[in-house]
Amino acid sequence: MALPTDPAPDPLPTSARHADGPLTGLRVIDCSTVVAGPGCARYLADFGADVVKVERPDGGDTTRAMGWRDPRDDVTLWWKLEGRNKRSVVLDLKDPEDLDRMRRLVADADVLVENFRPGTLERLGLDPVQLIEANPRLVVTRITGFGQDGPYAGRPGFATIAEAMSGFAGINGEPDGAPLLPPIALTDEITALVAAYATLAAVHSGVGQVVDANLYESLLQVMGPLPSAKALLDYDQPRLGAGIPYSVPRGTYRCSDGRWVAISTSAESVAQRVMALIGLAGDPRVATFSDRVAHRELVDGTLGAWIAGRPLDDVLVAFEAAHAAAAPVHTMGDILADPHLAARGALPVVDGVPMQGLVARLSATPGRLRWAGRPLGADTEAVLAEVESTVADAPPPPGAAV
Repeated sequence: MALPTDPAPDPLPTSARHADGPLTGLRVIDCSTVVAGPGCARYLADFGADVVKVERPDGGDTTRAMGWRDPRDDVTLWWKLEGRNKRSVVLDLKDPEDLDRMRRLVADADVLVENFRPGTLERLGLDPVQLIEANPRLVVTRITGFGQDGPYAGRPGFATIAEAMSGFAGINGEPDGAPLLPPIALTDEITALVAAYATLAAVHSGVGQVVDANLYESLLQVMGPLPSAKALLDYDQPRLGAGIPYSVPRGTYRCSDGRWVAISTSAESVAQRVMALIGLAGDPRVATFSDRVAHRELVDGTLGAWIAGRPLDDVLVAFEAAHAAAAPVHTMGDILADPHLAARGALPVVDGVPMQGLVARLSATPGRLRWAGRPLGADTEAVLAEVESTVADAPPPPGAAV
């Protein structure tokens, strides 16, 4: 597939080039790794924050070695996405001189994002209490598997663990099949959004403080009222494949041409039009939401047979005529060719790589995608020169070498 030509890249970024959104002037130090922490910082960078990515010297962020690689330069696509709009600085936080440099970076920052296990930042000599004492506006966003306290706090934080323990995997899969984990970094991506939201709330408060975000509770948030239903009704949601317990039909169905369609009938009027379309109009067994739930096999079987006898395009035309919700199940190839996404610029090309655009549009102060993830340490010299210039006449922060 031919890719659109991306515009000429920006010159080497400097802090002066960060006037690109409502967060212009916000300085963020990102020493987190992989997806959740770097994703949080990326959302801030996309709307104009000056995000300085602090990486270890032995290879940098984990995403630099994870997953698919751009055949043109052998850089991973994960890094080009997660590192976008950030400046890369290499520091060894176990080296006293580099640790002092890190303290000076943080002393002039508004936000520090980290995802070490609880206590690691303190052991490195970057205790948030001391950092906030030295910089009273500083927000320290800490992203872990289970939070900064509680009996699980010291456990390693992996998305798979959160997906299992939050109840998410337990309700995914076929009724007689195994619990299923999501095939994407779902928990990390959700936690990145949660952490970015909480970070901006803390910044808006004007009070230096710690933001405690974690994978387990972030995914638990998307489970809706299921904890309440268990506590009050002793209800456990069963695995229903692509179905949900309170709306039938809802799921994915195979068409006669082998393609798949997704159907939803979460409004009563829509459900009745679909029942009429597939020949169940007037049947008392499908008269209400509760009736259709009670006769799930009848409804799904009838709809499945109706769809199986028609190609996808005919199914979509029929559902559109009935003003009912149906959509093709897209592959990534379909997404890249989708005219709607193209019209909205949802998959811009950044340094030659198509990737997701800004998470939302702001009409008056939009963000901007300036560059994909940069080479390891590409901005170390420039950033440290800025720091030295800023703090030349200022007293060193507590704990710094003098």
